[in-house]
Amino acid sequence: MGSTLTELIYHVVFSTKDRKPMINSNMCDELYLYIGGIIIKHDAVLLQIGGIEDHLHIVIKLKPTHKLSELMQKIKGSSSKWMNKKFGSAIKFGWQDGYGAFTVSESQCSTVIKYVENQEKHHKTITFKDEFIQFLKRHKIEYDEKILWL
Repeated sequence: MGSTLTELIYHVVFSTKDRKPMINSNMCDELYLYIGGIIIKHDAVLLQIGGIEDHLHIVIKLKPTHKLSELMQKIKGSSSKWMNKKFGSAIKFGWQDGYGAFTVSESQCSTVIKYVENQEKHHKTITFKDEFIQFLKRHKIEYDEKILWL
Protein backbone atom coordinates (compact mmCIF):
# COMPACT_ATOMS: atom_id res chain seq x y z
CA MET A 1 0.00 0.00 0.00
CA GLY A 2 1.42 3.36 -1.02
CA SER A 3 -0.02 5.46 1.80
CA THR A 4 -1.27 5.29 5.35
CA LEU A 5 -5.05 5.48 5.65
CA THR A 6 -6.61 5.74 9.09
CA GLU A 7 -9.77 6.70 10.93
CA LEU A 8 -8.73 7.12 14.57
CA ILE A 9 -11.64 8.36 16.65
CA TYR A 10 -11.55 8.41 20.45
CA HIS A 11 -14.11 9.10 23.13
CA VAL A 12 -12.17 10.51 26.07
CA VAL A 13 -13.66 10.99 29.54
CA PHE A 14 -12.05 12.72 32.52
CA SER A 15 -13.21 14.38 35.67
CA THR A 16 -12.40 17.33 37.84
CA LYS A 17 -10.08 16.73 40.80
CA ASP A 18 -11.90 14.52 43.33
CA ARG A 19 -14.94 14.78 41.03
CA LYS A 20 -15.88 18.09 42.61
CA PRO A 21 -18.58 20.07 40.77
CA MET A 22 -16.27 22.86 39.54
CA ILE A 23 -17.61 23.58 36.05
CA ASN A 24 -20.69 25.78 36.14
CA SER A 25 -22.81 26.76 33.17
CA ASN A 26 -21.11 30.17 32.93
CA MET A 27 -17.74 28.47 32.34
CA CYS A 28 -18.72 25.74 29.87
CA ASP A 29 -18.75 27.61 26.58
CA GLU A 30 -15.41 29.32 27.19
CA LEU A 31 -13.79 26.13 28.52
CA TYR A 32 -15.01 24.12 25.53
CA LEU A 33 -13.71 26.77 23.12
CA TYR A 34 -10.36 26.84 24.91
CA ILE A 35 -10.00 23.05 24.78
CA GLY A 36 -11.10 23.09 21.12
CA GLY A 37 -8.32 25.60 20.42
CA ILE A 38 -5.73 23.29 22.00
CA ILE A 39 -6.97 20.41 19.87
CA ILE A 40 -6.85 22.47 16.67
CA LYS A 41 -3.39 23.81 17.57
CA HIS A 42 -2.15 20.22 17.72
CA ASP A 43 -3.65 19.37 14.32
CA ALA A 44 -6.39 17.10 15.63
CA VAL A 45 -10.12 17.37 15.02
CA LEU A 46 -12.67 18.01 17.77
CA LEU A 47 -15.90 16.25 16.85
CA GLN A 48 -17.78 16.96 20.08
CA ILE A 49 -17.23 18.14 23.63
CA GLY A 50 -19.67 18.12 26.50
CA GLY A 51 -20.09 17.35 30.12
CA ILE A 52 -21.49 18.46 33.42
CA GLU A 53 -20.13 20.02 36.61
CA ASP A 54 -17.68 17.24 37.45
CA HIS A 55 -16.46 15.75 34.17
CA LEU A 56 -16.00 16.16 30.42
CA HIS A 57 -16.39 13.97 27.36
CA ILE A 58 -14.42 14.69 24.20
CA VAL A 59 -14.86 12.96 20.85
CA ILE A 60 -11.71 13.56 18.88
CA LYS A 61 -10.18 12.42 15.60
CA LEU A 62 -6.41 11.92 15.60
CA LYS A 63 -3.72 11.26 13.03
CA PRO A 64 -1.44 8.24 13.35
CA THR A 65 1.39 10.57 14.37
CA HIS A 66 -0.50 11.81 17.43
CA LYS A 67 0.08 10.37 20.87
CA LEU A 68 -3.16 10.51 22.79
CA SER A 69 -1.37 10.65 26.14
CA GLU A 70 0.65 13.72 25.09
CA LEU A 71 -2.39 15.51 23.73
CA MET A 72 -4.36 14.78 26.90
CA GLN A 73 -1.50 16.12 29.01
CA LYS A 74 -1.59 19.35 27.00
CA ILE A 75 -5.40 19.61 27.14
CA LYS A 76 -5.65 19.01 30.87
CA GLY A 77 -2.54 21.00 31.86
CA SER A 78 -3.28 24.05 29.74
CA SER A 79 -7.00 24.15 30.47
CA SER A 80 -6.53 23.84 34.24
CA LYS A 81 -4.02 26.72 34.21
CA TRP A 82 -6.40 28.75 32.07
CA MET A 83 -9.39 27.99 34.35
CA ASN A 84 -7.42 29.11 37.41
CA LYS A 85 -6.29 32.28 35.67
CA LYS A 86 -9.76 33.07 34.33
CA PHE A 87 -11.87 32.01 37.33
CA GLY A 88 -9.20 31.67 40.04
CA SER A 89 -10.89 33.90 42.57
CA ALA A 90 -13.93 31.63 42.54
CA ILE A 91 -12.25 28.19 42.42
CA LYS A 92 -8.97 26.28 42.65
CA PHE A 93 -9.49 24.22 39.53
CA GLY A 94 -7.83 20.93 38.64
CA TRP A 95 -8.43 17.76 36.67
CA GLN A 96 -8.05 14.20 37.94
CA ASP A 97 -4.73 12.54 37.16
CA GLY A 98 -5.99 9.99 34.64
CA TYR A 99 -8.65 9.63 31.98
CA GLY A 100 -10.57 6.98 30.10
CA ALA A 101 -10.14 6.68 26.35
CA PHE A 102 -12.25 4.44 24.17
CA THR A 103 -12.00 3.87 20.44
CA VAL A 104 -15.05 4.64 18.32
CA SER A 105 -15.85 3.06 14.98
CA GLU A 106 -17.02 5.39 12.23
CA SER A 107 -20.34 3.56 12.16
CA GLN A 108 -20.94 4.50 15.83
CA CYS A 109 -19.51 8.02 15.75
CA SER A 110 -22.82 9.86 15.37
CA THR A 111 -24.29 7.87 18.29
CA VAL A 112 -21.35 8.78 20.53
CA ILE A 113 -21.55 12.43 19.48
CA LYS A 114 -25.26 12.53 20.38
CA TYR A 115 -24.46 10.88 23.71
CA VAL A 116 -21.90 13.58 24.51
CA GLU A 117 -24.31 16.34 23.39
CA ASN A 118 -26.91 15.09 25.88
CA GLN A 119 -24.81 14.87 29.03
CA GLU A 120 -27.06 17.02 31.21
CA LYS A 121 -30.13 14.95 30.37
CA HIS A 122 -28.20 11.68 30.67
CA HIS A 123 -26.84 12.49 34.12
CA LYS A 124 -30.27 13.01 35.58
CA THR A 125 -30.49 9.20 35.69
CA ILE A 126 -26.88 8.04 36.26
CA THR A 127 -23.86 9.24 38.22
CA PHE A 128 -20.47 9.84 36.66
CA LYS A 129 -19.01 6.91 38.62
CA ASP A 130 -21.68 4.50 37.38
CA GLU A 131 -21.34 5.83 33.83
CA PHE A 132 -17.57 5.41 33.83
CA ILE A 133 -17.77 1.85 35.19
CA GLN A 134 -20.26 1.03 32.43
CA PHE A 135 -17.73 2.26 29.85
CA LEU A 136 -14.97 0.14 31.38
CA LYS A 137 -17.18 -2.96 31.38
CA ARG A 138 -18.48 -2.33 27.85
CA HIS A 139 -14.91 -2.07 26.57
CA LYS A 140 -13.73 -5.03 28.68
CA ILE A 141 -11.16 -2.94 30.55
CA GLU A 142 -10.04 -4.49 33.82
CA TYR A 143 -9.97 -2.17 36.81
CA ASP A 144 -9.65 -2.19 40.58
CA GLU A 145 -12.43 -0.06 42.08
CA LYS A 146 -10.34 0.42 45.24
CA ILE A 147 -7.87 2.57 43.31
CA LEU A 148 -10.07 3.72 40.42
CA TRP A 149 -11.17 6.91 42.17
CA LEU A 150 -7.88 7.98 43.79
